[in-house]
Amino acid sequence: MTAILKGMRVIEGSAFVAVPLAGMTLAQMGAEVIRFDRLEGGLDASRWPVAPTGRSHFWAGLNKGKKSVAIDMRTPEGRELITRLITAPGEDAGLFITNLAVKGWLDHETLSRARPDLVSVTLTGDRHGRPQVDYTVNPAIGIPDMTGPEGLSAPVSHALPAWDIAAGGHVVQALLAAERHRLRTGEGQGATLSLKDIAAATIGHLGMIGEAATQGPRAKCGNALYGAYGQDFRCADGRRVMVIGLTERQWKGLVRVTGTEAQMERLAARAGKSLSDEGVRFALRQQITAILSPWFSARSSDAVARELDAAGVTWGPFRNVAEALRDDPDLGPDNPVFSVLDQPGLGRYPVPGHVTTYTGFAREEPVIAPELGAHTEGVLAEVGGLDDTEIQQLFDRGIVGDSTRQARATAA
Repeated sequence: MTAILKGMRVIEGSAFVAVPLAGMTLAQMGAEVIRFDRLEGGLDASRWPVAPTGRSHFWAGLNKGKKSVAIDMRTPEGRELITRLITAPGEDAGLFITNLAVKGWLDHETLSRARPDLVSVTLTGDRHGRPQVDYTVNPAIGIPDMTGPEGLSAPVSHALPAWDIAAGGHVVQALLAAERHRLRTGEGQGATLSLKDIAAATIGHLGMIGEAATQGPRAKCGNALYGAYGQDFRCADGRRVMVIGLTERQWKGLVRVTGTEAQMERLAARAGKSLSDEGVRFALRQQITAILSPWFSARSSDAVARELDAAGVTWGPFRNVAEALRDDPDLGPDNPVFSVLDQPGLGRYPVPGHVTTYTGFAREEPVIAPELGAHTEGVLAEVGGLDDTEIQQLFDRGIVGDSTRQARATAA
C-alpha cells in the first residue's frame, strides 16, 4: 500500500469482482474506502473459495484495507444514512463507485441533488443496463470458441475473470479522471461504463474483431502462442514447461540451446519460407514442436530450467497454485508486494499489497479485510455527523449493525 491517495474518501457499494477490486486498489493506494453492505452481508460475504470455518477467502481478498459499515438498505432511514455518507462534505470526499445501479435513490442524478459536485462511477453489465458477469460476457464475444485443444469443437471457458479484472482498472481510471476534472473545474461527474463494452472494446483493440470481420473466426490452437512460436513441452520427469520464441532473439536462443539449427534450416528449406518470420513459425508450429520435443523429453525439468536460464530463453514452468505458492518466491514474503498475515478464521498466508512502487512513497504492508460492519459506529460519527445517542438508537432499532459489536455483546 502507498499513501499517494491519502486524504481521498471513496464510498463503495458493490458485489462480485470488478468494483470491489477497484475499491481495494484505491485503498491500497492510500484512499479511505468505506464499503456499505446489508446487515446480513452482501452477495460476496460467503462467496467461494471458503475456508472450513465458512469464512470467505474471496471477501478477505477483495476488501483488504477498507472500512465496513452494515446498514439496512430496505428502510428509508438506512437509505438516508447511505446518502449522507456518499454526499458528505469535503474537498476529497463525494466520490462513489458502484455496480448496484439502484434507480431512484442510489443513481447519480438523485445523489447529486444532495451534492452537485458528486463524482460517481457506475459499472453495469451491458450498455442497456442488463445484468452480465464475466462468465456470460466471455462466451458472448467468442473467447471460449478459440480456447482449448486444437481440433476440439466444444467451447472452453476460462478460470480467470479477465473482463472483471480489466473493468476494475477502468473504474479506478474513470474515478481518478473525473476527480481531476472536478479539481480543475469544480464540476461533478457521473461516469457509466459496462462490463460487456470493456470486453468488446478490448478484443477490438487486440485486432480480434478486425480478424473476424475480414478472415472469419480464429481456430483453437491449444497451448500454442497464437501468431508466433510458443509451446508447452513435457520433460523426462513428467513436468511441463512453456517455452516462448516470440521475438527473433527468443527464437534463436531456443534453437541454439536445443542444438536444432540444422534441422530448422532443413524445415525452412522444405517449406520455402524463413523461420525468422514469427507468423511462419506459428504456421509451422507442429513441425517445429516435433523437432524440439526430443530435447525436452530427454531431460528433467530441473535440467531444462538450468539450460534455458543459462541460454537466456524465455520460459516458465506449469504449476498449480499450491505448487506456485511453495516454489515461487514471487508469491511470498521475498517479494515486497507480499506480507504474511494472520487472516481471522482463514489462516496465515501471504497477502498482496499494491503492486506499484512510487519513488516518493514507502511501501506499506497490506491491511486485512474488515469484519462486516466493523466501522459502522465510527463512520456514522466521523462521516455521517451523528452523535452517540443517534447512533445507539440506530443500533437499537436494527437499522445498522456491527458483527464485532454483536460478538462482544454475546460474550458479555
